[in-house]
Amino acid sequence: MHDAVIAKSILRDLEQYGSIKKAYLEIGELFGIEPDHLLEHLKEVSDIEFDVVQSKSEVICKDCKFKGQANITMRMHDFVLYDCPKCGSSVEVIKGDKIIIVKVEK
Repeated sequence: MHDAVIAKSILRDLEQYGSIKKAYLEIGELFGIEPDHLLEHLKEVSDIEFDVVQSKSEVICKDCKFKGQANITMRMHDFVLYDCPKCGSSVEVIKGDKIIIVKVEK
């Protein structure tokens, strides 16, 4: 259900571009959805061709000030748990927790 709702939301966002043949999406590794699962749902509800890639995260540790990729401690179907790979503390996400429409082809 979570994946289907996200797919419909992406299609609503794509409506602003009019008729589209192909859309390029970038899914942050901390977003909580696997690119293959999202692609499956998008194909079920749209004729648009999709190119979906997963991007790495970038975080800053609130304690040790580490800046880099998050340590993913658990990945479930619709959520991701992560922390600082250096000290295990909470982090602030700079990038990698969103879906971005990178480009569209008409």
